Amino acid sequence: MTTARRTLPRLLHRAHNAYLRLRKPLTLGARMVVRDGEGRFLLVHHTYRPGWFFPGGGVKKWESFEACAVREAREEAAVEVESGARLFSVYAHFDQLRCDHVALFLADRWRPSGGRLSFEIAEARFFPADALPRDIHGATHRRIQEILGHRSIDPVW
Repeated sequence: MTTARRTLPRLLHRAHNAYLRLRKPLTLGARMVVRDGEGRFLLVHHTYRPGWFFPGGGVKKWESFEACAVREAREEAAVEVESGARLFSVYAHFDQLRCDHVALFLADRWRPSGGRLSFEIAEARFFPADALPRDIHGATHRRIQEILGHRSIDPVW
């Protein structure tokens, strides 16, 4: 990946976060958990920040949490959730002067969309629960443990 391809998205991400802290003191987000037939988890790696995450992002005006999670799965991971996106839990996410709430959905039925990954995604890949990437984001790892029943649901992202 070229330096420009990494640097510009990081700068835009930082500027966007600064804007949100000043202009929108409360933000809403949604993430989608997609598992394949072998039970592996679909994770994405962004171009602008380190770590692996579930596909997801901010809820737009006039958009529901579920619609946001479905849209982000399509845009970030080229996955079309066909039906049955189930709400798993809603989390509070308070860090970096941010007041954020994140809804986590589970995709029951999905298919590859045939589309391209968003410019902000460097890679999307399935991982078995027992072989997750080393640089998986801590909250993503905790959510996987909750989904598998290895830990109770923590209301904080």
